[in-house]
Amino acid sequence: MNRRLLLAVAAFALLAVTAGCLGFGTGDVSTERVDAEPPGDGYAWASNATVHIEIRENTQFAAVYELNQTEIQLFRRDGFGGRNPLSVQAVRYRYPNGTVITGSEMRSRGAEIRQNRDVTTVVLPGDAPDGGGGELAFTSGGSPKRFSLPTYVDGSYEILLPPDRSIDAPIIGQARPGGYEKSTVDGQVLLRWTAEEMSADTVSVQFYLERDLYIFGGVFALFAVIGLGGLLYYRQQIEALKDQREEMGLDVDTDDDEFDDGPPPGMR
Repeated sequence: MNRRLLLAVAAFALLAVTAGCLGFGTGDVSTERVDAEPPGDGYAWASNATVHIEIRENTQFAAVYELNQTEIQLFRRDGFGGRNPLSVQAVRYRYPNGTVITGSEMRSRGAEIRQNRDVTTVVLPGDAPDGGGGELAFTSGGSPKRFSLPTYVDGSYEILLPPDRSIDAPIIGQARPGGYEKSTVDGQVLLRWTAEEMSADTVSVQFYLERDLYIFGGVFALFAVIGLGGLLYYRQQIEALKDQREEMGLDVDTDDDEFDDGPPPGMR
């Protein structure tokens, strides 16, 4: 009995340790992460959209959110009705007067940047405008050739694709919700949804490298040639078989009278 009790206690302890290692519970996002340098040329503070997202070639994306609230929860849906915290770094806050501060500076002014098993929560500094205001920016990671994120705030959205990417080809390229406006900025595709058009709870874009379209077309053409060659070979084999049957006398034309469907002899 004591042995079973000890095993049960050990199993419970192992479960607790494992849960801790997997990151269950609440904790602050590290200073090293929140103060990391933004990718590329920094954040697009000058955008006139409520939300501006720039997808990078390394699958990272840089997002700028114009806020009218003092707190925002960042997460991804797991497909089973649950949520997973969005991993963020290079967190910045921009006051309405244009002053930009880092994540650790935000914390020194009363902000919070914490993560639990469901969401990453960002609380604005205590000296932010009442009721929210300013802009929050952060960097996170995604999947190659596909971007998907909940619409955390209401308003207009912009998504800038990496260079040489497109969504024009059906099946391998698409954006949701529909009703977006597509343009090109410095050779990059920019998708824009107005506040009225962005009614979905998730925005997603599936894109492709333009050279992939040529590769896909080449593979399709190759399979088409192989299929056509197989069809021609099959027809040649059929013709050869017919010739062999004729040479062996298996295909002999007969008179119609031989297989006349009339009444049997004696009854005609």
